[in-house]
Amino acid sequence: MTGNLQEKQVVTCFLESNDEILLLRRSERVGSYRGRWAGVSGYIEKTPDEQAMVEIAEETGLSGEDLNLIRKGEPLVVEDTKQGFSWVVHPFLFHIKERAKIKTDWEHQEIRWIDPRKIGSFQTVPRLRETLARVFQS
Repeated sequence: MTGNLQEKQVVTCFLESNDEILLLRRSERVGSYRGRWAGVSGYIEKTPDEQAMVEIAEETGLSGEDLNLIRKGEPLVVEDTKQGFSWVVHPFLFHIKERAKIKTDWEHQEIRWIDPRKIGSFQTVPRLRETLARVFQS
């Protein structure tokens, strides 16, 4: 635990295609950071590697055969005193073969493919740019 913050382990997966990454805008139905842009993410209930695959399947409909793991980054601690959590974010970068196969679920209201260098111009979940930097060198 960091200070008085409750520690939560999460994965954040960035999907890459044609030198762009996928950002997903969180819906009003999720528990935190509603309306903010994020990668594919979720609480770790298994190993980080297994959870990454579970979240990608749930949030995009893609399976292992649709993806290639490019890089796994060092975990990043993101303290959010307002929420009362210290998030330990395990970042992943996957290359996907077919963008058209993506089918989002209720957790997201919009998706956008962006130039990774432009991530700073989006209202994202805390420290998404630093999380991306752990797995993507532009």
